[in-house]
Amino acid sequence: MSLLMPGSGLQHKGIKMSEVYFVRHGQASFGSDNYDQLSGKGHQQARMLGEYFATQQLQFDHILTGDMVRHRETAEGICAGMGIEAANFQVFPELNEFDFHSILHAFLAQHPEQALPDKPSVADFFKRLKQGIVLWSEGALQGDLPETWASFEDRILTVREHIMQNFKGSKVLAVSSGGAIAMLVRQLLEAPSRTMVELNLQTRNTGIIQCVFNQHNMRLSSFNSIPHLDGLQHRDLITYT
Repeated sequence: MSLLMPGSGLQHKGIKMSEVYFVRHGQASFGSDNYDQLSGKGHQQARMLGEYFATQQLQFDHILTGDMVRHRETAEGICAGMGIEAANFQVFPELNEFDFHSILHAFLAQHPEQALPDKPSVADFFKRLKQGIVLWSEGALQGDLPETWASFEDRILTVREHIMQNFKGSKVLAVSSGGAIAMLVRQLLEAPSRTMVELNLQTRNTGIIQCVFNQHNMRLSSFNSIPHLDGLQHRDLITYT
């Protein structure tokens, strides 16, 4: 539920407040040879979000993305929907997703009895990934992983601190991934590590996570909202992969 309406031009005693809209990328190409690209549906989601922002007369002072293809394509689609040039994105690798492929492979190597069936469903995949992430967060996942849970936490904190210190009085759009956004929300709520796992699995493609911030704090205003996909006619555009 949103406590602050997009485009509201937040004011407090005449002072323009700083806002950041974290957006998860559009649907990626799950099950294909290259996951890191938007599906046709993902491109449509991004464009529709941009159109929604335009109806709210939202203008962003800064657009941030991770360095993944699906982040850039989502930002480009949003800009197309807003009718603005897709240029001058500020790239922050800290906004990238954790390497869920490595997490899954390490979990399956550690627990061969959990091997995926010959024709795995999305549910089969995410059930095992969730177990792997829990072990990773507890420091109990074996194998040569590209990133520790602590380093994942640190890089999300780094980009949050950068936004707070450098974008005072601005409206910021930051396109990222489900796991990175879930970690951000976990940190803002000071919630247990397992909360990140649950939030990660709930985060919808092009879902909006809106925050207000100053140089000292960032506060969550809304989580996982998809106003651009409201309505029965868009139900088939609500995705999680």
